[in-house]
Amino acid sequence: MLTPCDILVFGGTGDLALHKLFPALYHLHREGRLAADMRILAVARKSLDRSAFCALVERHCRVQIVADDFDPSVWQDFSVRLDYFAMDLSQSADFGRLKQQLGRDCQRGRIYYLATAPDLVTGISSHLTTAGLVGTNTRIVVEKPIGHSLESAQAVNDALGHAFSEAQIFRIDHYLGKETVQNLMALRFANALFEPVWRAAHIDHVQISVNETLGMGNRGAYYEKSGAMRDMLQNHLLQLLCLVAMEAPVRFDAEAVRNEKVKILDALKPISGLDVQDTTVRGQYIAGSLGGEPVAAYYFEKSVDNDSDTETFVALQAEIDNWRWAGVPFYLRTGKRMAKKCSEIVIQFKPVPHRLFEASEANCLLIRLQPEERISLQLMGKSPGKGMRLTPIELDLNLAQIFPRSRRWDAYERLLLDIIEGDSTLFMRRDEVEAAWRWIDPIIKGWQQSYQPPRPYPAGSNGPEQAQSLLQRTGREWYE
Repeated sequence: MLTPCDILVFGGTGDLALHKLFPALYHLHREGRLAADMRILAVARKSLDRSAFCALVERHCRVQIVADDFDPSVWQDFSVRLDYFAMDLSQSADFGRLKQQLGRDCQRGRIYYLATAPDLVTGISSHLTTAGLVGTNTRIVVEKPIGHSLESAQAVNDALGHAFSEAQIFRIDHYLGKETVQNLMALRFANALFEPVWRAAHIDHVQISVNETLGMGNRGAYYEKSGAMRDMLQNHLLQLLCLVAMEAPVRFDAEAVRNEKVKILDALKPISGLDVQDTTVRGQYIAGSLGGEPVAAYYFEKSVDNDSDTETFVALQAEIDNWRWAGVPFYLRTGKRMAKKCSEIVIQFKPVPHRLFEASEANCLLIRLQPEERISLQLMGKSPGKGMRLTPIELDLNLAQIFPRSRRWDAYERLLLDIIEGDSTLFMRRDEVEAAWRWIDPIIKGWQQSYQPPRPYPAGSNGPEQAQSLLQRTGREWYE
C-alpha cells in the first residue's frame, strides 16, 4: 500500500538533489512506487518559476538517467508532481510563507529532506517547529555528517529531538542502500556455510576500503572543515564495519538491527594518545597523474588553503573487544585521488592448520560495492595435469549477470522508498551516530596533539608509504 505524503526537498537546486534525489524519484514514479497524489516541492534560494525549475530538473535527469530508461511521456507525467518555492532557509519568517504555500492540510504526511549544508540542519528544524510545520505525520531526513564532533553531533541531535520524535528522524547514509551491502547481511545470516567461520578462530583480518579517483570539485570549502576522517570514515566505513562484525539481530527490523550495530561501536578498542601514531595514517595528495592526465595537488584545489593540513587520506587499524573478534585487526582505508575507484570489503581467512600442498594460499572473500557489485570467494584448486599443483580459483557472483533483466536500483531509490514507507532499518539512530563520534574524537585529538602534518602521496597512487607499512609490519598487505 502506497503511503500518501508529500516530499519537500530543501536545497532543491543543489548537486545532491539534481544528481541523485530527483532521478531516484523519477525511477520510483516510473515503477509505480509513488502514491498518485504525491507532490514534490523543491525549496531553495534561487529565484525560479515552476517551468524554469522543471526544465532544470529535466536537463539533469537526462544526464543522470540511462537513455533507455528516460521516457519523455513518463517524464511529463512525473513533472506534474514537481513544484518550486523560493525562500531563504536561514530566515524564520520565510517558513511562515512556506506554511501558507502548503495550505492547512495537517493530516497529510510530509517528508522534509534536508539536502543542504550541515550547518543549516539545526536552524531548519527549529524554524519548522516555530512555523507549526511539524506534526505526527511529518518526517525529516538528514544527510551525513551529523556534526563534526561528539559535542556538535549531540547539539544537532538535541535540536532534531526537540522538534521530532526519534521515529520521525531518518539519518541517511547512502552506502547502506547499496544492493551489495544488503547482500552482506543475507550472506551472513541466511547461509549456514559462513556463520561457523565468521569469527576470530578462522579470520586473519578484515580490510574495508573506499577509494576515489575524484578530487574536490566544488567541495573544497566543505572539505577543509571535514577532511577524510569526518567526511568518510566516521560514517561510511564505520557503518560497513558494523555490518561485517555485528551479531545476528533477533529479528530483521529497525531497532533489532541498530541495537547490534551500536554494540559493535561500543566494543571498538579506543585509540588515543601515542596509539594514534602507531595505528593511524593521515595523508594528503600532491601533484601526480590519473589516466595519463596531470593532477594538481590538494592545496591548489578551489577554496583550499595553500598551507592546508587537511587529510585527504586516512588508514587505520581498529580492533573489536568482544568474544567473536578478539585479536582480529580491521584495516580501514579511504582516500581522494587514488589509483582506482573502488569500495570493497575483504575478509582474509587464516591458512589451513597444516600445509599439505606447496603454493597453497589462504581463502579470501571479496565483497565489492563499486565500480561493479560482486561477491567473490577465492579457493584453492588443482591445476590440470600431472602432480598436485594448486592455483587460486574464484567463485564469482556478479549481481548484474545474475539478474540481467533487472535494472539495478540506485541506493537513493531504495532509501527514499524506505522513508516513504516509514522503515528506518537502514538509517542511523541517535546513539549510533554518537557512539561513532565517541570513538573518532580521541583520534582527531591525538592528531592535533602530535602536530604531525599529513603524509604526502602522489595523485594516482595507492596512498602514503606509511599506509603500506601499517600492514607490512605484521606480514600483511592491502588488497589491490
